[in-house]
Amino acid sequence: MKLTVIGCGYLGATHAACMAELGHDVLGVDVDADKIARLSVGEVPFFEPGLSDLLRRNIDAGRLAFTTSYPAAAEHGSIHFIGVGTPQQARGLGADTTYVEAAVDTLVGHLRGDHLIIGKSTVPVGTAAALQARIDARTDDDTTVELAWSPEFLREGFAVEDTLRPDRLVVGTDPDAQCSAAVAVIDEIYREILETGVPFITTDWATAELVKTSANAFLATKISFINAISELCEIVGADVSTLADAIGHDNRIGRRFLNAGMGFGGGCLPKDIRAFMARADELGAHRTLGFLHEVDAINMRRRTAMVELVERVCRRELIGANIAILGAAFKPESDDVRDSPALSVAGQLALRGATVTVFDPKAADNARRMYPMLHFADSARTAVAAADVVAVTTEWAEFVHMGPDELDPLVRERVIVDGRRCLAPHIWAAAGWEYHALGGVNRSHSPARTTRVTSDNPHARARLKTI
Repeated sequence: MKLTVIGCGYLGATHAACMAELGHDVLGVDVDADKIARLSVGEVPFFEPGLSDLLRRNIDAGRLAFTTSYPAAAEHGSIHFIGVGTPQQARGLGADTTYVEAAVDTLVGHLRGDHLIIGKSTVPVGTAAALQARIDARTDDDTTVELAWSPEFLREGFAVEDTLRPDRLVVGTDPDAQCSAAVAVIDEIYREILETGVPFITTDWATAELVKTSANAFLATKISFINAISELCEIVGADVSTLADAIGHDNRIGRRFLNAGMGFGGGCLPKDIRAFMARADELGAHRTLGFLHEVDAINMRRRTAMVELVERVCRRELIGANIAILGAAFKPESDDVRDSPALSVAGQLALRGATVTVFDPKAADNARRMYPMLHFADSARTAVAAADVVAVTTEWAEFVHMGPDELDPLVRERVIVDGRRCLAPHIWAAAGWEYHALGGVNRSHSPARTTRVTSDNPHARARLKTI
């Protein structure tokens, strides 16, 4: 099928490449000429494992191309995905949908005949209905444009896998439409995927919009719940990791996303739960999502807790102390530093007078642009040179794997703070290091115990089993 993907950022570029991988003829569209030029030669402007190979393979096969031209998109085909960003408003908690509106308005102005627009962006409930009204007001009598909403559920670091092997597909259409071709068209687009047994959920616009925001709100709540419990564990000397293991064996709860530490960040969870709260307020449901305010507050508190822990264990005054920060991305397998807990911690330590040196395997350039006042190293070894405290803030594999003997000759003080509870404390303690973990006592990696899986990242899970 001939498809276009409007918006070639993280979501759009991944979706375009994956649709081409399914055999479709895909044209990606973006207003950023530099981004389009890079994508056109197979260069991904961000880090996402596996995407560059997918991109180049389908460009070479002639199934994937990129342009800045909306007229070209209108001529290319009759099915158009919308994958532009919906950032948090500059002055408010709500989602800024102006990019979605602009993309739809511009595209519709060039459409003739019958077309289907499929929204992928995360939007507040009610957006699709408002967009269909805008579309209807801008189309000629000889043109029909139907709107469907099919939210994305991508995890950074696993976006290709999540697109080609999703755990479900959700499609919402106009509940008042007497005849809709959208479901049949989308069924054909994803036929190869659906034949593997992936659940295909068809519903109305509002439900589809709420599915995505509700999923993110639930995950955020689960993470903040275990971090709230970790605050109690710190007070009483309990082990929050063992606690999480124990309650995670309950099938009603599950172990995933119960990893205590510095909390969540990135371009989705923080802004999506805030937009969800803001939309509920607009709809008059002021109390319905009030608990998300505390979810957000708990999450932000963990960053301050990490800063205070580093300051507390540092053997000299924080002013002038050398602090090594290992990790800048909000999660491993990503170069995304939006709302990164790691960089928030690094910035706060610098403001308190510490000399902060940051290393991240993939996110250093993005971090440097956002926090130019920090020092950045080109390796972990360089970052920890003469460090008074080494703080692990992103659970990259190389940090999980690093041994005390690698750092011993480099640091000034053998003090390590595990902000992600991803290290084996008994190994560091046995090597003479002072080990501290955000969340209190960490007994889970005792040699006499079964190794605990501590990460939601499958690659990290496999690596942790070797420790």
